[in-house]
Amino acid sequence: MTTPVVSIAYHSGYGHTVLLAEAVRAGAAGAGAEVHLIKVDEITDAQWETLDGSDAIVFGSPTYMGTASGAFHVFAEASSKRWFGQDWKDKLAAGFTNSGSKSGDKLHTLQFFQILAAQHGMNWVNLGLLPGWNSSTASEYDLNRLGVFAGAAAQTNTDEGPEAVHKADLATAEHLGRRVAETARTFRQGRAAA
Repeated sequence: MTTPVVSIAYHSGYGHTVLLAEAVRAGAAGAGAEVHLIKVDEITDAQWETLDGSDAIVFGSPTYMGTASGAFHVFAEASSKRWFGQDWKDKLAAGFTNSGSKSGDKLHTLQFFQILAAQHGMNWVNLGLLPGWNSSTASEYDLNRLGVFAGAAAQTNTDEGPEAVHKADLATAEHLGRRVAETARTFRQGRAAA
């Protein structure tokens, strides 16, 4: 069986980040993955088991005060039960975030996700895109318009609702989901052949 299972463990404070989670889901599903969206602030025992059975877990959170949200930090600490058993070792991991500022220290949130994944023994999947919108011939509608390599990063003005999440950022998140699903499929096939 080569259908990868991808779970998206995310928190969304005001509705912006859930749109990114849904874009990641669309990309992964479009690449043939079985995909689960899991709100970390409402996680159930059954959803923890879903994470345990996934090939890849994509972490998502808004960036608040230079890091992931408090709700996501609670989830990360609760995952220590999985750390003791090394339940997520050798799974794939990736991440996405949104903040109000162009930088907004989003990189720190993605690095937090990377360290969380590393502590679990997971393998990080980066965005795999060159930066967009960094030349006079480029456009704000380019994929990876903010030029982040570690994961999908989005910027939404603080006085606008979820409908204002930039279309290029949603497309970048969808790209990430597709990349994670394709990488998970390759890993599954490799394990089956080994």
